[in-house]
Amino acid sequence: MGKVTETFELFGKEYTLESGELAKQATGAVLVKQGDTTVLVTAVVSNERKNYDFFPLTVDFIEKMYAVGRIPGGYLKRESKPSDKGTLTARMIDRPIRPSFPDGFRNEVHIVATSLVADQKNPPDVISVMGASAALLAGGVPFNGPLACVRIGRDKDSGEFMINPTYQEQENSDLDLEIAGSADFISMVEAGAQEITEEDMLAAMEFGQKAIAQFCEAQKRFAQKLDIEMKEYPLDEPNEYVHGKVFAHYDEMREALKDVDKLTRIEKVNAIKEGIVEEFSEEEVEEFEREIPVELKLLEKKAMRQMIIEDGERVDGRTPEEIRPISVVGDYLPLVHGSGLFTRGQTQVLSVATLGMLNEWQRLDTISPVEGKRYMHHYNFPPYSTGEVGRMGAPKRREIGHGHLAERALVPVLPSEEEFPYAIRVVSEVLESNGSSSMASTCGSTLALMDAGVPIKRPVSGIAMGLIQEGDESVVLTDIQGVEDFLGDMDFKVCGTSEGITALQMDNKAKGLSLDILARALKQAKEARAFVLDKMLEVVPEAREDTKDNAPHIITISIPVDKIREVIGSGGKVIRGIQEETGATVDIQEDGTVFIASTDDGGKKAQAQIEAIVKDPEVGEDYYGRVVGIQNFGAFVELLPGKDGLLHISKIANGRIDKVEDMLSVGDEVHVKVIEIDDKGKISLDRLEKPDAPQSSAKKHDKDDSDHKRHTRRPGDGGAKPRRHHSGNEDK
Repeated sequence: MGKVTETFELFGKEYTLESGELAKQATGAVLVKQGDTTVLVTAVVSNERKNYDFFPLTVDFIEKMYAVGRIPGGYLKRESKPSDKGTLTARMIDRPIRPSFPDGFRNEVHIVATSLVADQKNPPDVISVMGASAALLAGGVPFNGPLACVRIGRDKDSGEFMINPTYQEQENSDLDLEIAGSADFISMVEAGAQEITEEDMLAAMEFGQKAIAQFCEAQKRFAQKLDIEMKEYPLDEPNEYVHGKVFAHYDEMREALKDVDKLTRIEKVNAIKEGIVEEFSEEEVEEFEREIPVELKLLEKKAMRQMIIEDGERVDGRTPEEIRPISVVGDYLPLVHGSGLFTRGQTQVLSVATLGMLNEWQRLDTISPVEGKRYMHHYNFPPYSTGEVGRMGAPKRREIGHGHLAERALVPVLPSEEEFPYAIRVVSEVLESNGSSSMASTCGSTLALMDAGVPIKRPVSGIAMGLIQEGDESVVLTDIQGVEDFLGDMDFKVCGTSEGITALQMDNKAKGLSLDILARALKQAKEARAFVLDKMLEVVPEAREDTKDNAPHIITISIPVDKIREVIGSGGKVIRGIQEETGATVDIQEDGTVFIASTDDGGKKAQAQIEAIVKDPEVGEDYYGRVVGIQNFGAFVELLPGKDGLLHISKIANGRIDKVEDMLSVGDEVHVKVIEIDDKGKISLDRLEKPDAPQSSAKKHDKDDSDHKRHTRRPGDGGAKPRRHHSGNEDK
């Protein structure tokens, strides 16, 4: 089959799908474009079925720096570990693709999206989801597709929604919503917003769902041009014998699940599972090595879900709308710049805020035109938080994703750089987890920012919503815990202030998720967020009026651009001297803005020194200056760093002196006044509070005058002409 191309235009943007020319040994490969941004997406399905009780899907997004004409930074000069943005894009592809495969699919699937061209206008992330879907279609892989993802923006001026806006269009948008799914259902939502209402968010989702349907239709047209050979893969089918033996313990499992304490409940559930396995012979355990784990998981899932559907009771005894007990502690740690401890049930997060100079912002080496960010949110999920052992190292995809969600939730309420000229880092340490740890980190981080004295616009709270759907019955759960996330149909996290939503994240496993259910979830979440926020404000009602004493205090001043060189000095000598002497940190911007940071009065001292350097003396001003040089006609006095003036010998004392050294030495401090500044900028000084000239100097001048009179001839007397008297006023 030769190259097949489908080019189409939707919502004012042009897209292209191509197949048949590149990566032909992959199960399916598609080149997807928006504008000139180009991504190659490949899908490979293994021939062997794995003995897993889960679907083995791996998704990688590879950022190639040649896509933007740059050589990678760092020592190795080649792409290695994916950036956070690359990891988040891989998650964006994974989340709608994973639930679209049939139950029991156990062949490994590997999807790789490689950025070939990034035109710096059109983002490559959302089109990569369409590329993955098209690659699976082209490879004849059985899945519930086609699928697509769109980004929804909203123009601040017109209020109109935009589909897949360019980077420039996003700058004037108060919404950044990514929504993915099929023509019939939504499977993934990710959003950042500037406090928009639930009604507006729902309208954006509805608009996005209709747009997805059009992108799916374009993929169908593309697939019709391909010579597709549908492949068959064996699925794990339920075994009636195994199912019967396992589900004979349904009532026991249901009782074991009724325990508020997570670890105790897990012990009870595991004990039942172990007992069930013991009822099988060794030969049966070996024969049904895949079926038994699947049925055990299904037993737990069915029991948990039926408790909620039939009795309206959750495993910890709560009603569907009930929130677990909340504990809030502000200013938890000494010496750090800001901290907050937030506990909800058996989920506990300690968030710590650190303030720094703006030049400590995070620079990003990615294919995106975004150069960096001043607010950094890092989320850590150590194994001890779930009572487990494990390796600790680089953050996993889940940790990067949860940190990104909390970051998006808080960025809209942060003050501008002009209002608060700091780089800000918040680290959320999950100390205990039983679900909704990302929402606890959002709440804890709000507390930490307020404790650090960051003047946020409004505090942010978050809640995780769940869904149990059995047939026509559906129950929306507030504040889900781990088992409800793992065995439920939806994980819908909602963050916001009292004014509106700032961030969303949703993963859905239910095929019939409707906009009505999403509307119910958003309404329930709004009430829950308000409840959580009240609990937070009872303990920490407002942000500190100022940063803590041990945090850097930043002074912002502006100097003329042509004075920057003077402040920096040759080879940075002047600026280093100021920092060493005062202990302050100084950062000078190209526009003349100067940031001075210190934890004591060193900042004010550095400010005074810098202002002295850039200041020009004016006539009439007086200074206490230091003598830095002596000539026979006067002394040079340093008024300001790098600014000298001449104190003429006639202005040093009351009366005449023979030598400057009779009255002044290098290093002496004198009180002087500026009396003249000529066109060339030369400064003339007069000494204030002049001392009297020494007697010896006065007698010598009297003798010199007498001798002068005796030896001077009258004009016309002949002989030598009279000498011209030099007053010493020449400025040599």
